[in-house]
Amino acid sequence: MCNPIGQAKLLNAAGTDLNVIVCLCVGHDTLFIKYSEAPVTVLAAKDRVLAHNPLGAVYASHYFQKKLSSHRL
Repeated sequence: MCNPIGQAKLLNAAGTDLNVIVCLCVGHDTLFIKYSEAPVTVLAAKDRVLAHNPLGAVYASHYFQKKLSSHRL
């Protein structure tokens, strides 16, 4: 559901103690933080470098390890 205000209100109604943002768009994260009653922290934000998939680098670490190990410094 791409409705950061609705998401914040849903979690407010659930009475969460801490909200962790994972991969919300910039702007949507700001709205979520504004409307959240609980403290908020960001685990990962969307970015254009990884095609809006910032955790892709974490999931594909084996791929990056092979690339890095093939380059001699």
